[in-house]
Amino acid sequence: MKNIYNFAVIGVGGYIAPRHLQAIKKTGNKIVATFDINNSVGILDQFSLDIKFFISFERFDRYIDKIRTNSMDKIDFISICSPNWLHDYHIRFTLRNDATPICEKPLVLNPWNLERLVELEHEFGKKIYTVLQLRLHPLIVNLRKRILNSSNSRKHEIILTYITPRGSWYLQSWKGDISKSGGIATNIGIHFFDMLIWIFGPVVNSEVYFSEPKKMSGFLELKRANVSWFLSTDINDLQSGS
Repeated sequence: MKNIYNFAVIGVGGYIAPRHLQAIKKTGNKIVATFDINNSVGILDQFSLDIKFFISFERFDRYIDKIRTNSMDKIDFISICSPNWLHDYHIRFTLRNDATPICEKPLVLNPWNLERLVELEHEFGKKIYTVLQLRLHPLIVNLRKRILNSSNSRKHEIILTYITPRGSWYLQSWKGDISKSGGIATNIGIHFFDMLIWIFGPVVNSEVYFSEPKKMSGFLELKRANVSWFLSTDINDLQSGS
């Protein structure tokens, strides 16, 4: 077993990428290669001056393929921090290069794509990992233990309201394109939904009451809870106390 694992990072210029870079360094592993279509990636110098950076995915692809046959240099893990609609493609790219993907949520935007990824896990003998950070929060861990150990069989009633104002840039970016982001539910709500499902059990029923570019509302029936949820990036909802 290797003592140090080689990592590549896709989407290294994005908002969440620094956390991946820090985690790789903190765990004593090596950042070998990175890719982003934007070149504002000076943060890489904080981790090493020897990290390969590519602005062309074709060149990044060739480099990963070139070192794949070298047991010392080959990439072991690829952290995927790209926009949502590219996650599926970059997971496939990772598996086909004999590496293990660690992908930000959501893994896919459509359920039929997820089914194919399960098949690819078996085909390549690899496991696809996603980031489930809220499951590690001490308060969340303790709450889950309390729920699981409780003798009370009644369903909990939960109201989830999350309003996080965004400027006009939000709707102009890929995040405002539902075909690329999946909408607010997958951009903003997915971390909360994962946490609630982990604590209160699998989904029994799901309904969406309304869906707009800036806000969504719906209902989740879980095994041990009923969840009414409202998500918004509209500052007017915050000011009105919605």
